[in-house]
Amino acid sequence: MAEVIAVHGVWNHQPHRTAAQAAADLGAGWKGKLRDGYLEAGLGHLRTPSIVAAYYAHLLRDEAEQAGALDPESLTPAEQRLLAEWALAHGMPQEVAQGLPTAILEPALSWVLRNTGGVGRRTAGLAARALREVRTYLDQRVRREAAQDVVRDLLTVHAPAVAIGHSLGSVVLYESLWRKPYPEVDLLVTLGSPLALPGGVFDLLDHGGRTVRGARPPGVRRWVNLAEAGDLIAVPRPLSDRFDGVHIDDAVHMARVDCHTMGMYLSCGMVATAIAPYLARPDELTSSASAD
Repeated sequence: MAEVIAVHGVWNHQPHRTAAQAAADLGAGWKGKLRDGYLEAGLGHLRTPSIVAAYYAHLLRDEAEQAGALDPESLTPAEQRLLAEWALAHGMPQEVAQGLPTAILEPALSWVLRNTGGVGRRTAGLAARALREVRTYLDQRVRREAAQDVVRDLLTVHAPAVAIGHSLGSVVLYESLWRKPYPEVDLLVTLGSPLALPGGVFDLLDHGGRTVRGARPPGVRRWVNLAEAGDLIAVPRPLSDRFDGVHIDDAVHMARVDCHTMGMYLSCGMVATAIAPYLARPDELTSSASAD
């Protein structure tokens, strides 16, 4: 039985692996990263908890669709509107976003990349890929529910104490926890989350009929949200401005190039500090107290 269920975000499609293989690979890699986080937090005396990954990326792709970056010009009007909402959340002036969706594509990407330090067509292509994955999940009900089914099956089988959702995975996990019967989880951790993004994400969420503010899912006892200072996906901030019941809503400062990967977050001592009290065995805590 896994103690932690973790739900991946964008850019995790593995076209040459089965879903089971992809999930196993992600889980193994994440456990190593979490071990690094335990060491950074001074918790090296505790064992690293078991992690099972919820892999759903294949459900958002058509078989013929190529992996990798996208040409930003190929975005649909709905994806372009999401891009504009994302750019506005980063502080892009409203006047830059005026005009038809096709007219705001280039200025929106250019403004965000210029003002956040991102450069290059590759970066723009990866941003376009992320936008497509988000819109595919939110717009296509069958795929959306299939992704949630993956998460809910793991929550049912493992009954984990901790559930972690990263990036788009935080959206999938959040909505999964709002489906009846409500799964019970001691701790929900959202990392690099776009849950609060107005219009293209927040206004489309399934969360108990709420429209003005979101809330901690009914079966969740505690909610921690963390976002790296340089994470372009985790906007707007703070998340608690739009959601009730977030116990901790904080920024991490890892100063790394890969500031939007699950591995980066799991290797952060703040994540380890948040989850360790829910996962350590009584004998481990007793041994730790005796050593002190």
